Amino acid sequence: MQIIQKKEFNELLLAWYHREKRDLPWRHTSNPYYIWISEVMLQQTRVDTVIPYYERFISSFPTMECLADAEEEHVLKHWEGLGYYSRVRNLQAGVKEVVENYGSVIPQTRSEILNLKGIGPYTAGAVLSIAYGVPEHAVDGNVMRVFSRLFLIEEDIALPKTKKIFEQRVMEVIDETDPSSFNQAIMELGATICTPKPRCLLCPVREFCDAFEEGVQESLPIKTKKMKKKVVSIHSFAIQEPGGQWLLRKRPSGGLLGDFWEFPQIETANQDTIQQEMKDNTGLILDLNEEYVHFKHVFSHVTWEVTGHFAILQDASPLPEGYRFFSEEELRAIPQSKPMSKILAALGKYFF
Repeated sequence: MQIIQKKEFNELLLAWYHREKRDLPWRHTSNPYYIWISEVMLQQTRVDTVIPYYERFISSFPTMECLADAEEEHVLKHWEGLGYYSRVRNLQAGVKEVVENYGSVIPQTRSEILNLKGIGPYTAGAVLSIAYGVPEHAVDGNVMRVFSRLFLIEEDIALPKTKKIFEQRVMEVIDETDPSSFNQAIMELGATICTPKPRCLLCPVREFCDAFEEGVQESLPIKTKKMKKKVVSIHSFAIQEPGGQWLLRKRPSGGLLGDFWEFPQIETANQDTIQQEMKDNTGLILDLNEEYVHFKHVFSHVTWEVTGHFAILQDASPLPEGYRFFSEEELRAIPQSKPMSKILAALGKYFF
C-alpha cells in the first residue's frame, strides 16, 4: 500500500468500523481511567471474558481515588480469575502515582504517561488516542498482524526491534482527525477479519493490502516459535485441623502468584519422598491421606501438573513464617489464584 492512498484507506476503514464495530462497554466512554482499566484487562484475555470483570471493577472503583485507597486484597478479589495478577498490582500503583503526583489527571503526553507504573508503549498509545484524541500509535499483536499484511512486512514480530517498524508505519497512516476511531478500527479489523486465518473477502481495505495482492496473507506475520514450556510436578496439601480450620501459606512477594494464599505445596516428581521433602522444605510433619484432585494449569512460561492430597498435621510448633489457619468463611473471602480455585472446587465435593 502506498502512503499517498492514506485518505481513501482511512475513509473506507473508518466507515466500516462505525458500521460494524462490536458494542463493547469501554467504547461508550472517553474517561481515560476507564480506558486504562479496559486496556490492562484486555492484555492476554478474551473480550467476552473481560466484559463482566470491567463492569464490576468500575462499579466498585469508579474513581482513581477509590482504587488508590483500596486494600490490595479487595482489588485482587475483583481480579480473581483473570490471571496475570501483576497487571492489576501495576494498575493500582500507577493510579496511585496519578492521584499523588498529577492531581488525579492522567498525563496527556507519551513521555509523561510512560513514566507511570505498568504503562508500556501500547497502553500509552491506546489511552492517549482513545481518551484524549492524540495521534499516537498503539501497536499490539493484532495491529502487527494487520500491518504486516497491508505493507508486506516480513520481519520477525517476535523480535523487540521489529515493533519500531510497525509503530512508524502506523504513524504514517493514522487518521490525525480521528485517531481514536483509527486505532480501534485497526484493533477491530485484527480481531474480527484479519485474524490468523484471514477472512479477506470481508475486509473493507482489501484493495490496499500488499500481501493479498501477492497471495501470501496467510503466511504473515512471521514469528519465531516459542521454546517449549517447562513442566513441573506440584503436590498441594489440604490440611484441616480438628476445629475445622485450614492451614495456608502466603507465597513470596514478586514471584509467580506473589502474595497469594495457597495450601502448602512442594515441587517434586518423586512420589516416594513427598513427606520427607515437605518436612525439609517447611518443617511440617504430615501424615498423607488419599489424593483428591489432579489437573494441569498452564502459565505463560511453565505448566503445573498439580496433585492435591488430604493430609493430617502431626507437628508444626511453631508454624513456619507466612503460614496461618483460616476458617472456611475466611478461605472463601481471600483472593484466589486459578490453581487455588480449582483445588477448592475439588475440596468442595468433600467439605463445603
